[in-house]
Amino acid sequence: MALTGRAGLLAALGTLVVLVAPDPAMAVLGVALLLAALVLFDLLFAGGVRDLRLHRDGERLVRLGESVTVGLVVENPGRRRVRGVVRDAWPPSAGAAPRRLRLDVPAGQRRRLVTTLTPTRRGDREAVSVTVRSLGPLGLAARQGSHLVPWSVRVLPPFLSRKHLPAKLARLRELDGRHPALVRGQGTEFDSLREYVVGDDVRSIDWRASARRSDVVVRTWRPERDRRVLIVLDTGRTSAGRVGVAPHPGEPSGWPRLDWSMDAALLLAALASRAGDRVDFLAHDRTVRAWLSGASRNDLLSSLVNAMAPIEAELVEADGPGMVAAVLARAKRRCLVVLLTDLNAAAMEEGLLPVLPRLSSRHTVLVAAVADPRVAAMASGRGTAELVYDAAAAERLRGERRRITARLRGQGVEVVDAPPEGLAPALADAYLALKAAGRL
Repeated sequence: MALTGRAGLLAALGTLVVLVAPDPAMAVLGVALLLAALVLFDLLFAGGVRDLRLHRDGERLVRLGESVTVGLVVENPGRRRVRGVVRDAWPPSAGAAPRRLRLDVPAGQRRRLVTTLTPTRRGDREAVSVTVRSLGPLGLAARQGSHLVPWSVRVLPPFLSRKHLPAKLARLRELDGRHPALVRGQGTEFDSLREYVVGDDVRSIDWRASARRSDVVVRTWRPERDRRVLIVLDTGRTSAGRVGVAPHPGEPSGWPRLDWSMDAALLLAALASRAGDRVDFLAHDRTVRAWLSGASRNDLLSSLVNAMAPIEAELVEADGPGMVAAVLARAKRRCLVVLLTDLNAAAMEEGLLPVLPRLSSRHTVLVAAVADPRVAAMASGRGTAELVYDAAAAERLRGERRRITARLRGQGVEVVDAPPEGLAPALADAYLALKAAGRL
């Protein structure tokens, strides 16, 4: 049962009657009995809420930053009209609107109510409950009850770096030889023969073919296809830190490093699949959180965003040896291992650095990390003692990051360290450079 504002207003008017009545005690009793009778009348003639049948329909997938509608069908099998309000409860991060819906369902009929979700976080958003308040004829009291109507909406990564894909594909076509700019390099595939022109590398001359044709011809090459790229996502505690600016209004300040890394991974996966390479995906902290392998080129991105969507940063220290062991167990042949993590000095020195040589001795390893732009801004601060201390702390962090980068490169590991919005294109460029050099 629930009382409405009308009941409160009626009680307030009753106090005025008590104030002017010759016998206040009898007046209080009379007002109370009248109010109770009216409330009881409303409850008796209000439509029942327990027997309502509710079910949902609508979309189950949405990209972060976009909106989706979910329908709630309310069927009234009773003999009285159900008139009132419905509160369809979702987690705050689901961005449900409106919070209250008007309901008016005649006996034996059904009505469909619509809730719009604009999520502010990636992952699965589950409906909590539906609370129905059925008002009586006088609008003084209402019957109220809650129903569990399960529904889940999966919020996918938005893939903001998709805008960089056309430019990267154009560069890939140049490497592939679809444009005249062909490349040569160790480990690349032979493409064709053509006449020698001034400026060609003499090492590319095919002397046997030149002898047969009585002309100087050179070999052209294209990057190897059907290579394997294994994207490894570190979901440990360092991936939980928020950096940068939230790309969509209404979101918390900045995205977690994990989400920026996912965005970079999606661009790399799209580019590598167009290049004819096989892309696998592994998420790991102290255990394997997700594993995707064998997806076709057409299904790769949809499978990847679905695998990434429910992954959350775990507030535990990543297990470096366990991560390397998981990679080695899944990558038997030589491939490009792209490790998306953070260049945190303490975490790297205690976790990955000691075991990375095991990985780099068998595979080409590329470490990509999100740099916090606030650190660069703090490093340039001057003017007050507080800003100078902040600048000193920021410069120390940058120095540790440069030291870790140098150690990684000393172990033969490629490193990409870029701000949030620049990580995806920088990682794609590093992949193309490895492709052009024939190192995949």
